[in-house]
Amino acid sequence: MNDEPMKVLLVEDNPGDVRLIIEALRQSNIHNDLRVTRDGVEAMAFLRREGKYADAGRPDLILLDLNLPKKDGREVLAEIKADKNLKRIPVVILTSSEAEEDIIKTYDLHANCYVTKPADLEKFIAGVKSIRDFWLSIVKLPLE
Repeated sequence: MNDEPMKVLLVEDNPGDVRLIIEALRQSNIHNDLRVTRDGVEAMAFLRREGKYADAGRPDLILLDLNLPKKDGREVLAEIKADKNLKRIPVVILTSSEAEEDIIKTYDLHANCYVTKPADLEKFIAGVKSIRDFWLSIVKLPLE
């Protein structure tokens, strides 16, 4: 296994969910470097290394909420997958929406998977750990 930490970008505006995701990842034995952006505009600036993010590293995985301020997750996903420099980064939709139209729309926009945030705390942490286990230790990702 590579000793380099896996770089994860979490795009989430809910501070409570951010804390839970950080805690679930912290409990893992997988070395990761988690960065957080709070809205879609900030996420795209991070990914494009603009402004204060000029030195940001390219994430290996993006955890993306759908309902974000300034630019929603669907728009962010569409921009990521339309950009030749970003489209290979796996995007996991991590949202509270169970709406079938959201599921269909995000897969049409080439999301790599869609995960609904459980309301139950233990299930929420278990869900994040499952994402972590799959994407950070099982899947082989391209270097760029």
